[in-house]
Amino acid sequence: MSNTSNTLLGLLTGAIAGAAIGILYAPDKGVNTRKKIADGAVDAKDTFVEKATEIKDTVVHAAKDRKVTLEDQMESIVSDVSYKTDDVISTLEKKLAELKKQNKKYQKA
Repeated sequence: MSNTSNTLLGLLTGAIAGAAIGILYAPDKGVNTRKKIADGAVDAKDTFVEKATEIKDTVVHAAKDRKVTLEDQMESIVSDVSYKTDDVISTLEKKLAELKKQNKKYQKA
């Protein structure tokens, strides 16, 4: 994402520099120069809006992908924990059965 913002900053800087150089070396009349500057500003604005939209779309898409991945990981973790819980319960039930059996030995008939 930093690469995209650097590109956007470069485009904007280039548009401003180009407009400034164009003003300084323009052999045209003032009216025509102002029209060219206005057109250049509109083009720069359009480019900026287009790049900003692309960045927004990229961020939204990445966030959705990460959300799906996170949800899948959570499901997997919950499933693993559930299986491990069943194993622990089974082990505890076996141990309890053994303890009950040993306890019967100590009870009087």
